[in-house]
Amino acid sequence: MMKPDSEAALAEIVKSANAPLSVKGGGTRGMRAEGADLSVSALKGISLYEPGALTLVAQAGTPIEEIDRALSAEGQRLAFEPMDHRTLLGTKGAPTIGGVMAANISGPRRIQGGAARDHALGVRFVDGTGAIVKNGGRVMKNVTGYDLVKLMAGAHGTLGVLTEVSMKVLPIPETQATLMLRNLPDAGAVAAMSLAMGSPFEVSGAAHCAKIDKQTPVTLLRVEGFEASVKYRISALKDLLADTGAEMEVACRDMSSMLWQSVRDVCEMENLEGDVWRVSCKPSDAAELAERSGARGWYFDWGGGLIWIRTAPGEDLRTRLGVFDGHATLVRADAATRAALRVFHPQAAGLEKLAAGLRARFDPRGILNRGLMGPVLAESV
Repeated sequence: MMKPDSEAALAEIVKSANAPLSVKGGGTRGMRAEGADLSVSALKGISLYEPGALTLVAQAGTPIEEIDRALSAEGQRLAFEPMDHRTLLGTKGAPTIGGVMAANISGPRRIQGGAARDHALGVRFVDGTGAIVKNGGRVMKNVTGYDLVKLMAGAHGTLGVLTEVSMKVLPIPETQATLMLRNLPDAGAVAAMSLAMGSPFEVSGAAHCAKIDKQTPVTLLRVEGFEASVKYRISALKDLLADTGAEMEVACRDMSSMLWQSVRDVCEMENLEGDVWRVSCKPSDAAELAERSGARGWYFDWGGGLIWIRTAPGEDLRTRLGVFDGHATLVRADAATRAALRVFHPQAAGLEKLAAGLRARFDPRGILNRGLMGPVLAESV
């Protein structure tokens, strides 16, 4: 495995490559593309942290745990609460900020605070020709041309190898609490979550643990902020949702934090057999899609906009779901199933044409994570 310890060394490796490269950070998501392994894990360290400016700059291989420690010491956090895949996948290593940004990994708070890409201010990366590219800065501002910061987030290393990321960070709220509603059916839970998120009570997490093993369904609504405000908003949500007829209870700070870490990391599916899929959809379609899946288990996050589904090993969930407004990503499966079904949902012809054009522009030789997100270009090495 190649582990360059500087941006210049990385650029030279990419520039001189005559075969595909499989780019990785901490290796915790279990994804591998064609070619020789190229790790950015040696490019690590916090380059700049200005708590007063709510800004942090870190090299791509910096572990998330290191960033969390630095931020916590100043009462701050990564508000998009990125998932740690090690629990679900049983992988080793340490999640890195470069991997998080490359995959746009975003947790339950996305419904309120936005995705990882919404917190990225600037990036440095090496494109497929070996050129070093810088885009963005340390403040939010409008740009013209390609918004490369947003473009790199979610490209999974197919457009360039991230070397540095500048991010917006936010203060940790004084406290949090979670309102728990028991035994709501899927459609009723989505309706309750939608009502809560449409209220003025600033819900920062909305999940429904529907069909998981033998547990009874529970719907979770999180609020964060000053203690008096959290107490008031929890009470207001109880009144708002009284007509659901659900049994309600409140999980206070520590228990609430544990609940949402479990939701974030899909802990409930950790020791259960089967493949795991991540389905993005319209919340109004969530209950029907879950039922249509015929799956062994599922739960909703993002108010129903995200469904985690556990199927029998090797089962093609996309065929079961048919055409719908969204996409299904295969997160946990063996190598044979990944190869047969592919990790990412096939894109519509128009979107695939745009994606192919971007890959041709930033990686004309087709050497970076080749074939991971789309067909291999004809002119690829």
